Amino acid sequence: MPQSLLFRSFVLISALVMLTTASWLVIFRHADAEPRAKELAQLTTSAVNLVRAALYAAPPETRPTFLNELASREGIRLLPAEDDDFVLRPPPARFFDLLQEFLKLSLGPDTQVALAVNGIPGFWVSFRFEPYDEDQFWIVLPKDRVKHGMPFHLLGWGVLALSMALAVAGLIIAHITRPLRILAEAARRIGQQQMPRLPVNGPAEVQQVMTAFNRMSEDLRQHESERAEVLAGISHDLRTPLARLRLEAEMSLSDEASRLAVVADIEQMDSIIAQFLDYARSEDGEPPEPCNLHDVLSELAEHAKALGKPCVLNFAQHKVLPELNLPPRTLRRCIQNLLENAWKYGLNEGENQPVELSLSTENKQWAISVRDHGIGIPEGSADHLKRAFSRLDTARTNANGTGLGLAIVDRFVRRHGGELTLVNHPEGGLIATIWLPLNS
Repeated sequence: MPQSLLFRSFVLISALVMLTTASWLVIFRHADAEPRAKELAQLTTSAVNLVRAALYAAPPETRPTFLNELASREGIRLLPAEDDDFVLRPPPARFFDLLQEFLKLSLGPDTQVALAVNGIPGFWVSFRFEPYDEDQFWIVLPKDRVKHGMPFHLLGWGVLALSMALAVAGLIIAHITRPLRILAEAARRIGQQQMPRLPVNGPAEVQQVMTAFNRMSEDLRQHESERAEVLAGISHDLRTPLARLRLEAEMSLSDEASRLAVVADIEQMDSIIAQFLDYARSEDGEPPEPCNLHDVLSELAEHAKALGKPCVLNFAQHKVLPELNLPPRTLRRCIQNLLENAWKYGLNEGENQPVELSLSTENKQWAISVRDHGIGIPEGSADHLKRAFSRLDTARTNANGTGLGLAIVDRFVRRHGGELTLVNHPEGGLIATIWLPLNS
């Protein structure tokens, strides 16, 4: 079942409308029983009085003719009541209780009501011609006198009114939840660092929420701007002294081994600073551009080949692939991080098995995979490795690393609706896969 606020609110309001309609229907049937019972009792009393008066006034020889005429024209019959009559009482209902009560008030306390006598259906009412008479008679009216058919025309109007009420309820709920949908979409865009601004309109409560959201968005935009300035200053202030130290080491140290060690330390410091800046900077406002994954992976493989690092490129699809709108520089940096990890931690000594870089599609997603041939990772440690500054004390750990490479990749992939997975290969090694939606 849908779990949205729109669906739940519509179901609750619909249930309220239908419950109210059902309640009014019950109240109507309850209130309608008394006037119908009173009307039928008056009609029956009038028929009894008419028969009684006509029989008293008519000569004895014309009474059978009168009774036959009354039965043929009006469907009213007069029969004597016997002690052994099999009487079918009406079902217990407020309508029949009120009807019998009204008839007893007008015809006498011994009055009986039946829906059939001796298997003959009809509306049977007993009475006496005189209160002191011992003999009783049945006056039989057509059975349809006690039937109350469903007023289908009113039922149709009721269904129409109920449908209109539900439609209006749906419109009201859609109008109420629309600002929430707009707010949810804006929050998602903030997660992608787009910093949207929402229109301030609608009810007062909605305007307050939109105003607070816009204020938060503006504060975040200012924070991002200040962070970019701080990062630019850190990059300049740290890398300039490192460049001078490297130049001084190149010029002042005569011992080759010492000079190379100092230069290596400086390069390591520069690399660590670059990773910190990459993690803090994220995409740094880099706009998305159409990226052809085939071209991106081919460039990275050629660059690895130029550096003398083992890398094999595999494509499961044709060379002509649809393009994705992604920040190209950040995408390359993320794939490069996976390749660097594979070269650093996934190559066993004495073996020359290259890192495998592949591209395929599965379950409507792009899969960019980097496989090494190392010892893999311990079971259950994949989520730990994707956290910032997290490293394992195993063969995959390197003292020169910062633990930010996989965190940078994971944050980039999640920001674009994808996922980073780390799975040990059955034949050895680790497969790091970037999953991205086909419509990224």
